Amino acid sequence: MKILVMGSVALDSVKAPTGSVRDTVGGSAFYFAHGARPFASTAVVSIVGKDFPQSEFQDMDALGIDRTGLAVGEGDTFRWEGRYLQDMNVRETIKTELNVLEEFVPFVPEHLRKAKIVFLANMEPETQLAVLDQMKRPWLTACDTMNLWIEHHRDRLLELLGRVDLFFLNDEEARMLTGKNSLVAAGKAVRELGPQWVVLKRGEHGSMLFGGGNPFVLSAFPTTSVQDPTGAGDSFAGGCLGYLAWRGSDSEESLRASLAVGGVVASFTVEEFGANRLKGLTLEEIAGRAKAFAEMTSFAVDWYSLQEGIGKGSS
Repeated sequence: MKILVMGSVALDSVKAPTGSVRDTVGGSAFYFAHGARPFASTAVVSIVGKDFPQSEFQDMDALGIDRTGLAVGEGDTFRWEGRYLQDMNVRETIKTELNVLEEFVPFVPEHLRKAKIVFLANMEPETQLAVLDQMKRPWLTACDTMNLWIEHHRDRLLELLGRVDLFFLNDEEARMLTGKNSLVAAGKAVRELGPQWVVLKRGEHGSMLFGGGNPFVLSAFPTTSVQDPTGAGDSFAGGCLGYLAWRGSDSEESLRASLAVGGVVASFTVEEFGANRLKGLTLEEIAGRAKAFAEMTSFAVDWYSLQEGIGKGSS
């Protein structure tokens, strides 16, 4: 099942308590594609500049990531520079240079327009809608967003939410979009805006799924070696949708499992700077860690005895 992602491909410079790196390849589409590709055929729609490393094209080809929708513009590649504080949940943007991304008009090659799963990574809603308009009856559509679009492009974002099946956003964005302080109330309110399913990303605190009965709450995989959190959210989404493509199901059971798989993929991402850890990631590694994660998060309660004790008035 083919997955198409539209988003940014960037050259990132990152400073963290664990070290630093300059001009490593990143961007929302890049991280998503590398998180999804162990599970399914994945294609990227984006733009880079003439300065983009040729070796990265070769790596994408070797991994089977379709880059026929990855345009090469005349200017420089989109660049982002950021710094993580001691608490690596807190990130500061030092510099952003849009470069070729500033005038980006997405074009989906004809052979990719029948992709069954479409992920519209964090971009201006107008650009996300332009991609959706080019697609031919996808089986599953999903998107991400950020505070800037919520504040300044709310109407177009709401139009987009009425056309997607699955919406990824973090807890801060959910509160901003809905005005609700409670994450449970915010998640339910976001779903009322159109998407059938809503995933709240909560970083090291895990994720929440809204759309079935009760909200589904899952912790993050307990990673001991966090080098660079950049791209964790996008690779999480890649793992989620990659698993759904591999499973061929969008049932609630599959969506719940996809959050666990996405969390596992994200846990590999943060272990090295950039997308280096994802490039060699195998299904065997993901399955091994997912099995361990399932054992960590499973528990059994003797509900019958508990109820019987309540009935007897025991404390």
